[in-house]
Amino acid sequence: MPRRSQVSVALEESLEDEQETTKEPTTQKSSGFDFNKYKVDNTPYPLTLDVDGETFDITVKPLTWSNKNKFLSKCLRWDTDGNTVFDGDLYVRECLKEMILTAPWGKTTELFLISIDARLGNVLESIVPNAFGSDMSSDIENLKGR
Repeated sequence: MPRRSQVSVALEESLEDEQETTKEPTTQKSSGFDFNKYKVDNTPYPLTLDVDGETFDITVKPLTWSNKNKFLSKCLRWDTDGNTVFDGDLYVRECLKEMILTAPWGKTTELFLISIDARLGNVLESIVPNAFGSDMSSDIENLKGR
C-alpha cells in the first residue's frame, strides 16, 4: 500500500475535526443582536443630479464597507520617509466606477472621468462616501457600549 503524505493525513484529520464540530449542538443563547440590519442592500437606486440647472438621472448601487476599504488601501502609499500619502482623486474615481451603474454617458470609465470638467466632477463626487469619516467620536461611543 502506498504511503500517504503528511499533507493528506493532516487534511483528512482537519476534515474529521470540522465534521465533529458541526455535529455538536450549539448551547449559546441568542444575544438578540440582528446582524441582518447591518448588511448592505445592494439594490440599485435612481438618483437625479443637477449640473448648472440641467438635471439627469443615474442609477447607483451602495458601496460596501469591504469595497470602501479595498479602495482606501489601493489609494494609500508610503513615501521614502515613511509617511503615508492618500490619493483622493484615485479614491473618488474608483468609487464612482464601482457605484454608477447607468448614466447618460454610458459606462463610467477612467477615460470618461478624466475628461469631465469640475462642474460635473463635483456633482458626481458628492455621491461618494467620505474616505475617513467625519465623526470618529460617535464610533468610539458605540464600541464602549455605553
